Amino acid sequence: MEQIIMYPGEVSKDAVDWKATQGQHITAVVRNILVLGSGGREHALAWKLAQGEGAKVFIAPGNAGTAEVGTNVNLKVSDFEGIKQFCLANGITLVVVGPEQPLVDGIVDFFKQDEQLRTIRIIGPDSKGAQLEGSKAFAKEFMARNGIPTARCLTVNKDSLEQGVEFLKSLKAPYVLKADGLAAGKGVLILDSLEEAVTELNNMLGGKFGSASATVVIEEFLKGIECSVFVLTDSEHYVLLPEAKDYKRIGDGDTGLNTGGMGAVSPVPFCTPDFLQKVEGRIVKPTLQGLKADHVDYKGFIFLGLMNCGGDPYVIEYNVRMGDPETEAVMTRIEGDFADLLYACADGCLDKVHYAKSAKTAVTVMLVSGGYPEAYQKGKVMTGMNLLKDCVAFHAGTAFNAEGQVVTAGGRVIAVTAHGDSILEAREKAYINVEKIKFEGENHRHDIGFDLLQ
Repeated sequence: MEQIIMYPGEVSKDAVDWKATQGQHITAVVRNILVLGSGGREHALAWKLAQGEGAKVFIAPGNAGTAEVGTNVNLKVSDFEGIKQFCLANGITLVVVGPEQPLVDGIVDFFKQDEQLRTIRIIGPDSKGAQLEGSKAFAKEFMARNGIPTARCLTVNKDSLEQGVEFLKSLKAPYVLKADGLAAGKGVLILDSLEEAVTELNNMLGGKFGSASATVVIEEFLKGIECSVFVLTDSEHYVLLPEAKDYKRIGDGDTGLNTGGMGAVSPVPFCTPDFLQKVEGRIVKPTLQGLKADHVDYKGFIFLGLMNCGGDPYVIEYNVRMGDPETEAVMTRIEGDFADLLYACADGCLDKVHYAKSAKTAVTVMLVSGGYPEAYQKGKVMTGMNLLKDCVAFHAGTAFNAEGQVVTAGGRVIAVTAHGDSILEAREKAYINVEKIKFEGENHRHDIGFDLLQ
């Protein structure tokens, strides 16, 4: 089979479209890729992309772990002008946006409206599409308009507080309150008493989560078991990436405060072919049709936070990027050249690229700083990473100190992912390696995946 050899800056859309039409394979001598972000999700994305043919990966700003798979760049994800100059100076042909904030802030629009950037591929929705995550109220209205199954809800602000209280009275405990805007994963409260729910509704509208909770979505509680389904779409076509189940609570047995995620398992036993078929028919396809009807340019990931209620899927939330720590499990199960998939996504020919996923089970365990998700200290020296075996460690919140040592730099510090032929085997491998990593105040859950063994 003839190969098209592409060099830095020469990866044209026409070449990729021709390749897709002919079913031919691109061998890129160098494909310069920029991943935006600094967490475990971005380390996992960069790790997978770096395995691709000819891939040269840059991560902005990155962390101590991403430095092992690519080149860290001292740029903030909010510095659009700085990102532009870096892309132009380094022949970047693909930008992968890790976190949600730059998407909501319009980085895709910035690229598409700039004469010098519009030929550079970028993975992520435009700012209108990013409102699926940026505004809970927008997402709820979108689901209602497109007949997508979700919980009953009411959107309120200070002026409609009384209506909100009356709606709460019509619901049964527990009560769900969601800040409309982005609140760093902390804007959802699940409350057991009506009195507490009314108090917290007042607190949220009074600024508990800043401007993010100036509007609050009150939602009916859905009883079931959660899972995360990940869609990669080029607006016309889509593939389902490996699904996952994450663990939000800080303590074993799902106790304690909510966190950004303490671990994940992929695949999920209760995500049967029948359940996933329902997800595609009732959620994925109507979502893509709705986006198209709204003239949304969406080339990227759609994260479906779902509740499995007796075998039927309901949408809890949309996210417009990959999840964290789910990505740390999911990326290890994707087979083949992930960059090929993303280039095809950006070029609208996702249906022309082969995609496969491993039958192995991945279990991810997150190690966090003492005190997290409340106040915690940074700068704790980490050891033991050189002792790891049969696993991958994705750095979530790490940095280098002045002596060149790896130190903690966040609440969630490092995620250990291991594979096995079963959840039990993958769990055992992961936890053997978790015990090797040491830093002052280290904490982790001991029961990731245990509930799925029952």
